[in-house]
Amino acid sequence: MDAMGIINLNDPDGYIHELTQYRPPAGVPFGGRYRLIDFPLSNMVNSGITNVGILIQHKYRSLMDHLRSGKEWDLARKRDGLFLLPPATSNYPGEVHRGDVDNFISNMDYLLRNRQKYVVISGAITVCNLNYRQVLDYHEKKGADITVIYSEKDCHPDDGSHAVMVDVDAEGRISDMQVKPRVFQQRRLCMESFVMEKKLLISLIRDCASHGDYDFIKHCIIKHIGKLDIYGYPYKGYAARIHSVQSYFRHSMDLLKPEVWQELFFREGYIYTKVKDEPPSHYLNYAKTVNSLVAGGCRIAGRVENSVLFRGVTVHEGAYIKNSIVMQKCEIAGGSVLENVICDKDVQIAAGKHLQGNAHYPFVIKKGMVI
Repeated sequence: MDAMGIINLNDPDGYIHELTQYRPPAGVPFGGRYRLIDFPLSNMVNSGITNVGILIQHKYRSLMDHLRSGKEWDLARKRDGLFLLPPATSNYPGEVHRGDVDNFISNMDYLLRNRQKYVVISGAITVCNLNYRQVLDYHEKKGADITVIYSEKDCHPDDGSHAVMVDVDAEGRISDMQVKPRVFQQRRLCMESFVMEKKLLISLIRDCASHGDYDFIKHCIIKHIGKLDIYGYPYKGYAARIHSVQSYFRHSMDLLKPEVWQELFFREGYIYTKVKDEPPSHYLNYAKTVNSLVAGGCRIAGRVENSVLFRGVTVHEGAYIKNSIVMQKCEIAGGSVLENVICDKDVQIAAGKHLQGNAHYPFVIKKGMVI
């Protein structure tokens, strides 16, 4: 595939701050053993893209530890490979930076020196299993300048309230795009993924910078509706936009549906992540697990129901976990009850504690807390 990939980590973390105090939104754990960035990165690799640059923003230490050399994604290469592109704030610390266009400008050398004709740009908070080969074929067939990938299915109102929504005409052209629309209608959800020629991207970025524009979607895409041939590619599969605690909880619970789990992790290709070689989970005599997703390395002696357990979780005898998400290395003592709860990494729950949230407003326990 004659395309390079760029994952733009410009996603705001204000709506999901309970889980992003120590990590960017792209580094939020998801699905038992993955992080959100694993999905766009795996999609690109599965589509034959071997040159991927990640425009990082802030709080990226854990993300760098997760990605390392890119070996798990077959991107530890002599030619092409995985590139971590520093933010404009690190290259020009004394200047005021308002948006992601500055990040593109400060890494312009990376764009200029690569040989690929096309560029695939993706955000990192939309979880899906997408084949970019099909998108590029559509892009070339339409003769488009820019192709915008959008979800064909009507999205949940909560997802649309802080998103970019698109309208398309009968021929598939983008007729309108709105950022965080105040009045939500059943429009199509932009997945913040785009395909275009690299030379067009460079021209758009330079034009934005020279006119004082700063936002890639607003000023490089929306501003050119009607001026360029911008088409929409309708993605018909499962797409989950993780932009709030509520959406994170809701889409994590979707993974307990076999049809969603199989489509998301296997339909177009495998989703890869950092390998830790954990042993299989150990279920003791009194353990009972019902309709749950349990990663390796867990030790379960209590009851787990309709929940997602990450690697290395310990559930002691007499503990009860229901409709909850328990992240890596957490320990749940006997006699404790968790319902509609999200436990971040390394949380310890003492014996006899009863913690309960709501399905629409889960109770979040921050990383490393002892309760």
